Amino acid sequence: MDGTAARRQALDAAERLFYGRGIQTVGMDEIRTASGVSLKRLYQLFPAKDQLVHAYLERRDLAWRQRLADRVDRESDPRARVLAVFDHLGEWFAEPGFRGCAWINAYGELGATSEAVAGLARAHKAAFRSYLTELVEAAGLPGETADHLLLLAEGAMVTAGICGTPRPAAQARAAASTLLAAVPA
Repeated sequence: MDGTAARRQALDAAERLFYGRGIQTVGMDEIRTASGVSLKRLYQLFPAKDQLVHAYLERRDLAWRQRLADRVDRESDPRARVLAVFDHLGEWFAEPGFRGCAWINAYGELGATSEAVAGLARAHKAAFRSYLTELVEAAGLPGETADHLLLLAEGAMVTAGICGTPRPAAQARAAASTLLAAVPA
């Protein structure tokens, strides 16, 4: 197996296990077994578990942001694009195996002891805020609207993860719609 395939298999397994069970509960032996990559090869690719965690969060960040953009891009009206963020959240929350936000979860597990994980969580949230800011500006809304939307989205993520229901996305969307309606077009 070449390095690219082995890396992909290891990351696929790490993502399933870390997201499904938590980072601290999963050892490198379990990643090896789930990925089919030998332990020697796994440690060649990721000399420490921290490096695998970092790669997992970075890869998930790119995929998550792309899926969000793909959903938003289906809308042409600027305000509908803003609300599509919450439609995306509802679709995500309804997926089998949804366990909340990977970066909030990782920060909760390791943020106090791993500056790298804390930094990745902050970077992910900053990128999400930046994306919301772009959408808000394109819709001609006041800049602080992005912060309000961010809090609605983040609250929905936490609530959906804890309660195990996609309903918070619809509730946050309704609140976002009310917010948008209060701002003249």
